[in-house]
Amino acid sequence: MNRTIRRAATVTLLLVMALLLRVTWVQMVNGEALADDDQNRRNTIEEYAQPFGDIIVGGKPVTGSQRAEGGGDLHYKRTYTDGPAYAPVTGFSSQVRGATQLEGIYQDVLNGTDDRLKGPLDMLTGEQAKPGNVLTTIDPEVQRAGFEALGDKKGAAVAVDPDSGKLLGVVSTPSYDPSSFSGSGEDDDAAWQKLTARSGNDKHDDKPTLNRALRQAVPPGSTFKLVVAAAALEDGLYSSVDQPTDSPDPYTLKGTSTVLHNENRAAPCEDATLRTALRYSCNNVFAKLATDLGEKKVRAQAEKFGFNDEKQDVPVRAATSHYPGKMDDAQTGLTGIGQFEVTATPLQMAMVSQAIAHGGELVDPHMVSQVQDASGHTLQSYEDPGSHRVMSQDSAAQLRSAMQTVVDKGTGSNAQIDGVTVGGKTGTAQHGVDNSGTPYAWFTSYATTDSGKKVAVAVVVEDSDAARAEVSGNGLAAPIAKKMMKAALR
Repeated sequence: MNRTIRRAATVTLLLVMALLLRVTWVQMVNGEALADDDQNRRNTIEEYAQPFGDIIVGGKPVTGSQRAEGGGDLHYKRTYTDGPAYAPVTGFSSQVRGATQLEGIYQDVLNGTDDRLKGPLDMLTGEQAKPGNVLTTIDPEVQRAGFEALGDKKGAAVAVDPDSGKLLGVVSTPSYDPSSFSGSGEDDDAAWQKLTARSGNDKHDDKPTLNRALRQAVPPGSTFKLVVAAAALEDGLYSSVDQPTDSPDPYTLKGTSTVLHNENRAAPCEDATLRTALRYSCNNVFAKLATDLGEKKVRAQAEKFGFNDEKQDVPVRAATSHYPGKMDDAQTGLTGIGQFEVTATPLQMAMVSQAIAHGGELVDPHMVSQVQDASGHTLQSYEDPGSHRVMSQDSAAQLRSAMQTVVDKGTGSNAQIDGVTVGGKTGTAQHGVDNSGTPYAWFTSYATTDSGKKVAVAVVVEDSDAARAEVSGNGLAAPIAKKMMKAALR
């Protein structure tokens, strides 16, 4: 054979071998990474190739699927029933914008690509399995009651079953319709642009895509006094909610000349019992309590309730509710009334009432009960949640009694329900530099029937049409909580 031909054949053979090695390397080593790459269009095509599984509320789907228009390679898009009401639960699934919340967490189950959905034959043939469903704990009546009660107000509400930890309502307003931008057409893009135009940096920004119930922590105001009261009882600083405290009125923050007054200066707050202090929301009592206990003891009690937990999953990751550290005595005193750097989500304040209502034990809150395949077989269950003790049963019983006094005779009267035992705590939290913003109106509560049915609810109203002087937890937030509690106890 000609030497030149031999050399050419050798080079060609080496090139072929190199190509085969490269193909083998790509398939064996890089294949999975390439298949999972966000830029791999084939994944998106597969995801939207068939109708999706559903997110179920009260036994009925609140999601659906619709054949996409335009003849593109993405055959289906997501639809939503009562989208604005359930957006804080479902999140959204968009051909262009991706998926959030339950839609994002369980995306592989809902689009049929999760390997747990595949049978042996599917694994061999590579066929896409039928999608599964996500069953939530949300009660449609409770969700609807909260959504309609909040109405045009900017705010949020959370309702939870104290005994099981099931989230019965997760409401955030203003909201949005996830169906309006679930596709990839011009109308979808226009809807997204309009929606995000309301999510800028303006101080009056609505942020409709923000889940205020789970993902926004704000000052809790006087609702935090329940945490301080629990710390005082658990520490033994006071043995009963009916024992007088050592609380001058007004109270001068320790180490300063700053005098802390009460909102109602005629209230009997001097040396008041914890029951009276909660009833009239006495700032002097709880600022001094926090100072006497010290920041470490207050923080320890707050963390038992869930504050400072950076991994609070329900399964959506909640924003961290914060109790600060490294404070002086005056700053610690301010935390006793829910100010300084204390922040909380509505979920967190619902958990405070939840633990008190459940005898001092906190059951992990969750809004998914099961994840199922297309045949209804359980892939994942959340029906046996964990729990931990926050306070003694005696402390919890005393706080329930004091909270009942708040509703029966104190600042929470708008939450009263005929024939139902209701306890609560109002709060009006400062907002903005030097309290320049509209105060936040809070209410956290529990309700129980003679048959033992229970619910805990927390509501925050960030903004409403009410005049600043009329902003209060009892006036704005308590009526919303009342409607949600009535719906849960029906």
